[in-house]
Amino acid sequence: MERDVKRDILEKIRAYDRIVLSRHALPDGDAVGATKGLQGIIRATFPNKQVLVVNEDYAAAMAFLGPEDAQPDEAFYRDALVIVLDVGSENRISNRCYALGRELVVIDHHIETQPYGDLAWVEPDRSSTCEMIVSFYAAFADELRLDREAATCLYTGMVTDSGRFRFDSVSGETLRLAALLLDRGVDTETLFSHLYLCDSKTLKFHAYALRRMKITQHGVAHLFISRRIRQALHLTCEQAYTAVYYLNSLRGSIVWIAFIENDDGSIRVRLRSRFITINELAEKYGGGGHARASGATVTGRKQMHALLRDADRLIAAYKETHTGWQ
Repeated sequence: MERDVKRDILEKIRAYDRIVLSRHALPDGDAVGATKGLQGIIRATFPNKQVLVVNEDYAAAMAFLGPEDAQPDEAFYRDALVIVLDVGSENRISNRCYALGRELVVIDHHIETQPYGDLAWVEPDRSSTCEMIVSFYAAFADELRLDREAATCLYTGMVTDSGRFRFDSVSGETLRLAALLLDRGVDTETLFSHLYLCDSKTLKFHAYALRRMKITQHGVAHLFISRRIRQALHLTCEQAYTAVYYLNSLRGSIVWIAFIENDDGSIRVRLRSRFITINELAEKYGGGGHARASGATVTGRKQMHALLRDADRLIAAYKETHTGWQ
């Protein structure tokens, strides 16, 4: 069945001379890596096709993977295939023109809540959408081409969305596909310097986050970054969102949450966990994502505190009925 949908997608790609690739807003390494990686595969295999990566925002942290393309005029879409990657909810697509295409293909690894698109390949058990693209290439390796640049984009998404291959979504297949990319010459030392080295401002923010972190009664580690603090620390919203990663090393805390106040007063919520599933909690507040990595946006502090109380109750119930957590 999986090979059938991959074959269907390949035939769609063959059939169109114009292809637009888009991803979700506020992109991460997987979203950028999947779109840029698939673009590289298609361009290398079908050099006469026009293949554009088109979005309305970009992550400065991923700029080392290269630029995206300018929005073409609407006429370009009339005979174009649009492929949306790493977007669990249609309203998060970072391209206002995506629906103008003749056909819409969806490739994603988020839990499906509201299916969309003319053809969808969704695998929530995959560690990343980039892993899916590598498996797509591997299924048709005798028909497709993968160069070092595209491999680097795809490896970026696999590394970042799997927590450097630590999360429980990582399988033997994940590592076999990662090895395929390494065999294409990915420079891991340079890549990891782009991804994980930081400047003094970021390091100071890390220290601030650890100082200001709070813990609920049952062990939810959480942090709130207000607009005022962001401005004082000279942080963009994108940079502040990384705070969630600083909270993941506390023994006994199996859920951790970063609340980041946006410029419009809404609060972006980033939830992470181990052992326990949290995507349903995110969905309750209009968000979603993966079983142990989800997000949402709440309207203000009252709703933020309600979500925090729900998270604390979730942990309490889990700890009462499970052992072995740390």
